[in-house]
Amino acid sequence: MKEVTLKVPDAKLGFFLELVKELGFEVSNDLHIPEQHISIVKERIKSAKPEDAILWEEARKQFTFKDSE
Repeated sequence: MKEVTLKVPDAKLGFFLELVKELGFEVSNDLHIPEQHISIVKERIKSAKPEDAILWEEARKQFTFKDSE
């Protein structure tokens, strides 16, 4: 069996899910996060220092964004 991933606009999600169910397709909203990733995030949270935090407005200035075409 093949698995397909689709991107559906938020406003159309309800309609899309109803359509998929009506057609008899299997719908899965499972999100699997590996345990190793969970432990890395927990460790980073534990070792985070409030004095190293910066406001989003300042952090955003450090990023370079591509123009969407």
